[in-house]
Amino acid sequence: MALTDTAIRNSKPKAKPYKVTDSQGLYLLVNPRGSKLWRLKYRMNGVERKLALGSYPEITLAEARAARDAARKQLAHAIDPNSAKRQARIEASIRASNSFSSVAEELIEKKTREGLAEPTLEKMRWFVKLLGTDFGKRPITEITPQELLHELRKHERRGRLETANLLRSFASRVFRYAVATARAERDPAQLLIGALTTAKVKHFPAITDPATFGALLRAIEDYQGDPAVMYALKLTPHVFQRPGEIRQLEWTEIKFDKAVWIIPEEKMKMRQPHSVPLSKQALAILSEMRSLSGSGRYAFPSIRTRARPISDNTINAALRRMGYSKDQMTAHGFRTSASSLLNESGKWNPDAIERALAHMVAGSVRRIYNQSAYWGERIEMAQWWSDYLDQLRDSGNAPVRR
Repeated sequence: MALTDTAIRNSKPKAKPYKVTDSQGLYLLVNPRGSKLWRLKYRMNGVERKLALGSYPEITLAEARAARDAARKQLAHAIDPNSAKRQARIEASIRASNSFSSVAEELIEKKTREGLAEPTLEKMRWFVKLLGTDFGKRPITEITPQELLHELRKHERRGRLETANLLRSFASRVFRYAVATARAERDPAQLLIGALTTAKVKHFPAITDPATFGALLRAIEDYQGDPAVMYALKLTPHVFQRPGEIRQLEWTEIKFDKAVWIIPEEKMKMRQPHSVPLSKQALAILSEMRSLSGSGRYAFPSIRTRARPISDNTINAALRRMGYSKDQMTAHGFRTSASSLLNESGKWNPDAIERALAHMVAGSVRRIYNQSAYWGERIEMAQWWSDYLDQLRDSGNAPVRR
């Protein structure tokens, strides 16, 4: 006789487990402690087996019968329902281990081994967090372009246009890595190119007027504060390297006898080692700072601990204290100032200026060539530039020529 919900509810626990049968091998196992478990009895290759279908009332009578019918269809095609269930669990586990966040973390670990700069790695981890926990848990093979676009639109609606576009690019890297490692077949982020509003490119504010730049140099000369900040400020205009490279400068990178600063590739944005010729003025600034921090690792150590360099916003904060707003001048803006004034002078080869700024040169052969090319001109340019800065600082203006 087929089971009913009433009969199930009236099935009370006994001293020993007992069965309440339905039909076609389906029955309810009632345990002494009161649990009621659905089971399906079937035969495969002449051997009797049992398939667990869940517990009552979580699985209703109708749902248990539907699961029984599905299992019987598998049997009709010579498929063992227990084997199929086990395979489904394995596939679900594989999908979970191949979630977007797990593949992203694996990519980040790979980039860590390859020596990618820590700030870049931190930004990648930040992107994973921005995409959200729920999105991160999704199996990477199941994510659709529409699903990714939904997450990106959240940032776009808040006016974070650049963030939305950067997230799309990062997601694309993760999907391409999944394709390369045979865990996905396509990159849905690539299909979203052009879907987002493009952010207006913001250039780092910089002073390119000679007289105004001279006033800035005088303000730097008069700045009072932590010595590490004072000397980092003084050095920055002379070497026009990226703020992160300056603040993380280590004494082992400075070759005083050769008047050169050798920045290792792991600190460089373009993952290429970079040599910076040092003028007499730059060497003098570094020599004075060496008397204060030379026994430590970093040339410009944090005021809190000498084990770490000054923070990434220290120079910008000092500029604000000096009265320069973020729309007037930034730490990165010194590079723009140097590029503009050096090019305006008409004296130096533009490629030498680009090489001094450590800008990427297309083509691996040309990159190798440019590592040593223009070195003599760059040495001469570094000294000319420092001398010109002294003129600007002392006179308030100076023609942009030799």
